Amino acid sequence: MRILVPLVLFAFVLMPFQIAAAGQIISGAAVVSDGDSLKIDQKRIRLFGIDAPEKGQTCLDKNGNVWSCGAAAQAQLAEYLRGQNVTCAVTGKDRYQRFLAICTLGKTDLNARMVSDGLALAYRRYSKSYAAQERQAKERQKGVWQGKFTAPWDWRSGQRKAELSEVAASGCVIKGNINSKGARIYHTPSSVWYSRTKVTLEKGERWFCSKKEAVAAGWRAAR
Repeated sequence: MRILVPLVLFAFVLMPFQIAAAGQIISGAAVVSDGDSLKIDQKRIRLFGIDAPEKGQTCLDKNGNVWSCGAAAQAQLAEYLRGQNVTCAVTGKDRYQRFLAICTLGKTDLNARMVSDGLALAYRRYSKSYAAQERQAKERQKGVWQGKFTAPWDWRSGQRKAELSEVAASGCVIKGNINSKGARIYHTPSSVWYSRTKVTLEKGERWFCSKKEAVAAGWRAAR
């Protein structure tokens, strides 16, 4: 018990919104935002355990021709949902306060269907639930697996490079890092670990223009 209690408390500190949201059911007519997200009654929902190409993302087909894989993923999800009510079982919330959920039409798991179609990947960083569907899609060369593509998370990272360059050019060069224990630490250019510290926006890390701004946002100085 002396070992378990701190771990439980630690989980509540790190993920209070995930725990509070889990177990909810959201259902109704849905509006598709992209290949892995939708809205029901203005509630933003992110399909849990999968990652679809971004709306503006392109891929190469089996002949080496460019096709709009992101738009195709969005269109396919919209086609599945057309005129039907969807039921989403919430597993938590992400850092954007979107509901993470497994959404179904009748007995069909839409998350799994998108991966099986090759229009989304198993998001193994957060779950391996759809790894089998991904393997099947790859074997059958369905969707993005018919040719060449960049994983959505890598594509987003590439898009971020330009943003990070703009941030650095603006003079906001203090790095706000979140370590493995969840501690928020900022590094100035004179910090020992500055050059080795990466800012990963998807994790909630960020850049600051001043120490005062970093402290006000809840970050502490590197020791």
